[in-house]
Amino acid sequence: MKIAICDDEKSARDILLQMLREYPDSFSCLDAYESGEAFLKTHKNYDLLFLDIDMKGMDGIETARKIRLKDKKLKIVYVTAYREYAGKAFSVHAFGYLLKPVKKEKLFIQIEDAKSYREEEKQEEEPLEFVTTEGRVLLMPGDIYYFEFWNRKIKICTKDGQMEMRGKISNIREKMLEYGFAAPHKSFVVNMEQVKNIRGYEILLMNGEQIPLSQKQAVGFKETLSKYLADRKEV
Repeated sequence: MKIAICDDEKSARDILLQMLREYPDSFSCLDAYESGEAFLKTHKNYDLLFLDIDMKGMDGIETARKIRLKDKKLKIVYVTAYREYAGKAFSVHAFGYLLKPVKKEKLFIQIEDAKSYREEEKQEEEPLEFVTTEGRVLLMPGDIYYFEFWNRKIKICTKDGQMEMRGKISNIREKMLEYGFAAPHKSFVVNMEQVKNIRGYEILLMNGEQIPLSQKQAVGFKETLSKYLADRKEV
């Protein structure tokens, strides 16, 4: 499980870090950020974020709104000294709410709840099988950024790295259509969930990479992306 803390008070960050290190199970990632701006600059993907509301600069509510523009799955637990902020917290789909000073027992309950939801989400999403040059792999659709036909092979770019397989990019395009993927270029099939922005004929992805948008495909791809994002908001 990957966990992040975002709080502008060093003492508050240190207290949470210490308590989290006392959790019975270890985490694959545990990071701390001193501001909402600093957190938004990272390209890391987390499962759970403990976010302070009353911060200098960008506060926790605005930080969460910006997070939700690119990540709907991150579980956000607000940590604050002010009980009256609870209503605002849940307006941005907060997973939980902790009052300072945080009690370790309640902190651990939030982690257990997040783990339970995470397992349920994994069960709902079925992995897909790909036969790569290294052998058979199972990948969750949401963990794939894009496919690229390159040097007579198909490169698969995922959250955990890159791999290669043989095949036709047209077959990948058809296979991944139902999982929210589209073709912005004859050599690419991209996960629309991972599109951060489009600038001219370049697509900026959540991991910081850029892939081309062909002039021929531009209008159709933008329409497909807009419809996909609109449909997600209605869910």
